[in-house]
Amino acid sequence: MNADLNQLLKATSRSFYLTLRVLPAAVRPQIGLAYLLARTTDTIADTEMLPLAQRLEALQKLQARIQGQGSAPLRFGGLAKEQGVAAERILLEKVEESLAVLQTLAPADLKLVREVLGTITSGQELDLRRFEKAAPEKIVALETAVELDDYTYRVAGCVGEFWTKICRAHLFPEVKLDDKQFLTDGIRFGKGLQLVNILRDLPADLKNGRCYLPTVRLDEAKLFPEILLSPTMEEKFLPLFHEYLDKAESHLRAGWNYTNTLPFGQFRVRLACAWPVLIGLRTIAKLRAASVMELRKRVKVSRGEVYGILLRSTLASPVPWLWRKLYSTPVKAVASAGKIA
Repeated sequence: MNADLNQLLKATSRSFYLTLRVLPAAVRPQIGLAYLLARTTDTIADTEMLPLAQRLEALQKLQARIQGQGSAPLRFGGLAKEQGVAAERILLEKVEESLAVLQTLAPADLKLVREVLGTITSGQELDLRRFEKAAPEKIVALETAVELDDYTYRVAGCVGEFWTKICRAHLFPEVKLDDKQFLTDGIRFGKGLQLVNILRDLPADLKNGRCYLPTVRLDEAKLFPEILLSPTMEEKFLPLFHEYLDKAESHLRAGWNYTNTLPFGQFRVRLACAWPVLIGLRTIAKLRAASVMELRKRVKVSRGEVYGILLRSTLASPVPWLWRKLYSTPVKAVASAGKIA
């Protein structure tokens, strides 16, 4: 990947860029490019100033180019002008450079990148159509647990699948593993991270007319999306919310198992996987300790806490017993602190 795209990658995601930098060089370009193109499709999908039909058309044109089904240059100048973030504007302006790098990948890598981007884009298109008529005064919710699970797979579980296959092929192809379980844990890892995002971003999504908590569960708890975060509903809402936190934590436990299934010598990949697990656990702990009023302010892990996780895990990586302690520390440490302001 050229220097311009590397700089763009850094600008579009500081947290993922840290993960990318620690990865071995053998997989860094493929994973970095896949992320860059996924951010491009996500930027298109999130450009709410443009009509739905125009965003869908742009997504389909980009997807066709990614899949090698056309060569007509993409002109996203109009989309770029609507971006309030400079990095996202440049992302759209440089889409042809990203696509040119895509063509330089080895055939097996190209196939994997196309597969994961095809799945991610299908999730983005589904989301746009599902919430087409959503508004703060008319919140649209997913209907079933199956829909939620499908969504978390399309936008994140498939990334765990891609990551697993590309690392397996390039870094430890001869190591004997239970590949079925390894892949399953990788998919659950991605789903868990996305579910944490959904639970953390619940207030913002509700303001935009979106609710990812299925109506079948809301009905059981006698809750409605419009009053979900009302203080008067706290006694009904928090038990349901904590059930979803339990589910996210269960997925991240699979992610930790995935991390420790990696050959111990693959310390760079182990760190790259451990960081989102540990940050996700810290986020869950804070969400679990929060009241409804605190959740409405958007609970998040501070930059200082993130750097602390990175430092502790890096120092612990050569020492097995210290490494094993990392998993339980984030949850216990935050839970013991009580409510988070």
